[in-house]
Order: sequence, then structure tokens, then C-alpha cells
Amino acid sequence: MTTAKQVLDIIKEKEVKFVDFRFTDTRGKEQHVGVPISAFGEDKFTEGHAFDGSSIAGWKGIQASDMLLMPDPETAFIDPFFDETTLVISCDVVEPSDGKGYDRDPRSIAKRAEAYLKSSGLGDTAYFGPEPEFFIFDSVEWNIDMSGCRVQIFSEEAAWSSGEKFESGNTGHRPAVKGGYFPVPPVDSHNDIRAAMVLALEAVGIPVEVHHHEVATAGQNEIGTKFNTLVRRADWTQTLKYIVHNVAHSYGKTATFMPKPIVGDNGSGMHVHQSIWKDGKNLFAGNGYAGLSEFALYYIGGIIKHAKALNAITNPGTNSYKRLVPHYEAPVKLAYSARNRSASIRIPHVASDKARRIETRFPDPLANPYLCFAALMMAGLDGVQNKIHPGDPADKNLYDLPPEEDKLIPTVCASLDEALDALAADHAFLTKGGVFSEDFIAAYIDLKMGEVNRTRMTTHPVEFDMYYSL
Repeated sequence: MTTAKQVLDIIKEKEVKFVDFRFTDTRGKEQHVGVPISAFGEDKFTEGHAFDGSSIAGWKGIQASDMLLMPDPETAFIDPFFDETTLVISCDVVEPSDGKGYDRDPRSIAKRAEAYLKSSGLGDTAYFGPEPEFFIFDSVEWNIDMSGCRVQIFSEEAAWSSGEKFESGNTGHRPAVKGGYFPVPPVDSHNDIRAAMVLALEAVGIPVEVHHHEVATAGQNEIGTKFNTLVRRADWTQTLKYIVHNVAHSYGKTATFMPKPIVGDNGSGMHVHQSIWKDGKNLFAGNGYAGLSEFALYYIGGIIKHAKALNAITNPGTNSYKRLVPHYEAPVKLAYSARNRSASIRIPHVASDKARRIETRFPDPLANPYLCFAALMMAGLDGVQNKIHPGDPADKNLYDLPPEEDKLIPTVCASLDEALDALAADHAFLTKGGVFSEDFIAAYIDLKMGEVNRTRMTTHPVEFDMYYSL
């Protein structure tokens, strides 16, 4: 446990010149404000750093804008990218009037979720292990105006680049569509970039377990990092995204966590492993299906029951639903299985009860990790409290069922507006214990409906293809 005094010792030892306060907005983007070391002292940990919250999307109006950033010493690390030695520290956003976490601050919501778990008596620790996939492209261009819109991705590694003329010649080594899992270089052209990302992650204290190319052509990748407690693991996810973006940038490349940036190949998911513990005991371990306890089955039942509402948080972009279509390994069917990756909840094979967990496969890396992990846990706990059994496991390939069986298995939402409607109708499980507020949910739906309406009102090139000559 790092203390404020230890952070000050690090500042002195490393000759830190700046402190960078970071927080996360509703959409999941990290924001920052820097102060020179002359303006930073131990009082920042008790009194916070004042800032204007009115300009953050989905937050306060101008009439009540003063907020405080309250740094968490546990999160401190030296930034690997800035020219001047800078200490980064994650913050809670606090209301100055009462000193409580702002009800729209994602990190404060995640902390309230952890507190709710303890107060419920069901458990004392929630562990999360997300697996965010991402693409690395050479460059990307897009344009949207009244004359029309276009987007183009440039990638020497892409299957579509086999006929391109490059300055240094075309090597011909690249993964085919769905062919990226996982040939050695030179087909996998991003090993060195991933290795640099791994070393940067480990340098800031995030343990890495694996890195590899993913299934899709044109540079789909994954770096697997260790599980941790809910809030801490969300902090790490934000740092991972920051490091992936900036290492790619330093190589003259561009990285994206968009779920479906390219058409006709696998999208990027963020499978989320989770388990609940109490008094040092894994409550998911038992002698039921795949070594699960009744507690774990009810937890699965809660996630399946509330999945459509969860989609608004776990799959929060219009682009998310271009990934959530059958095939392309997309987990659209709301079922659970130890063997079947087409099910939306998988039980990984593990060697011991200590590692027993479930893997929710429908989330994607556009999700704000603080909101995503908190919402998944709240849904699962609702399943435990109400003994919601998920039914029998699905051990067949869910993409190839006969129609009469297929229609009996529910699916995730097909669009963001469907998910937002589901959240509006089903969110009592989130507001238990004041974890998510009604005000936050209303503001979140309003913010996201703005995205829905923008895409609804923008004429799409595919529409020209389908309708121009009719």
C-alpha cells in the first residue's frame, strides 16, 4: 500500500519535475492536468486539486462546476513518454461541498461498487481480469462533411495490401483475413511494438502475462495483463490503453480500441474474467458444472438476465454492434459454457479452485472500465440475491443450432439505441446501495443518445451502394 509520504519520497528520489493528475470521463477517456513540483505538496492528498468540471462531456452544468481531484497514492507511476520527469497519479473526482465522490465520476462509482459488495455481506473482494484487443494501423484518414463521408485505413500488414507498391517493396508476408492467430514474423509485423508496450507496462508496475497477434488481418493485437481488484484493475486498463496508444505513436503507427474498425474480419472484444471472494475463499469454486458453485451460477444468471441493459455500458458505442453479429467469434448468444466460445459466458478450464472464474465475452474495449466492471458485478450480485438460475449450459456450437432451438436462446442487443432503452427500463440492480445514481443513468443515456442520433442522421456510403440507382 503506497502512502502519500512514499509518493513524496519517490518524487525526491526520481527528481520529478511535474505531477500529472488523471481522471476518467463518462465516455471512458482519461483526462489530465499537470502541476509543477513547486505547486505540489502532501496537502494535495487531503485537500485535493481544484478544477472546472463543467466542460467534461456528460458532467455538470456551468452553474455548479467547481470540483476537486483527490489523488490516490496507490496509483502513482513515472510517465514513460514525457520529456520532463513526470509522476502520474489517478484521482477520484470529489464534490467540494461534502467531500464525497461525485455521482457521475466513474472511478467513484467503481469505489461505491466495491463498498456495496462488502456491505451486502455476500463477499469482500471482486477480482477482474479484462482482455482488451486492439488494432495497430500505419495510418488512418476520415472525413465527414456536407459533401459526404469517407474513411480509409492504411496498413502494410493488411490482406488488401498484397497488390500495393511500397517504397521499400512489397514483402508479401502478411496475415490473411482471419489469419492472424498467430504466425511468427514477418507475417506478424508488430512483435517489437508489442514488446515495447509490455516493457512500458511492466515499468509502471502492471504485470504482463502474454502478448500476441490476434485473429484479424491489418494488425489486431492483444496484451494479457494480470487480474486485480475491481477499481485497481480499471486503473490498470486505463494505463494499458494510454501505453498502447503512445507506444504505437512513438513508432509512427496509430492504435485503436474501436471494436470494429475494419469490415469483414474479427472485431476487438474485451473478455472480462471475474470472481467474488470472501475471507480469502473463492466463492465461485464448487462441485457444480465445470467446478462452479451455486453462487457462481446465480451470478451468471444475473448477468444473463440484465445483459441487454448491461450492453449500454459494456458495449457503449454504435460501432460496438458491428462486432456483435453471429460468427467472427462474436458472443451474441446469452448462454454459458465451459467448452463453447460462441456462448457469451465461458468458464475457463483452470488447474485449481483458487483460479475458478467466469469470463463474460460480450464487452468490448470501448467500455469505460470503471463502469463496466461495476455494472457486471452489480448484475451478478443481483443474480445471487434473487437466486436467478441461468438454466442448463450450452455445449453445442450456438451458431449452428436448428431454428427451433436457436430462437429459445436470448441474444445481446443489436444496436446501441436498443441497449439504451433496455438500460432505461432495467437499472434497479445498478442503483442498489447508491452505486449508480438515477441522475447518472439519465445523463449517461442522454450522452449516448447523442451518439446514436449523430450516426442516424449521417448518410452512409453503403446507402449509396444500396439505393442510389433505385
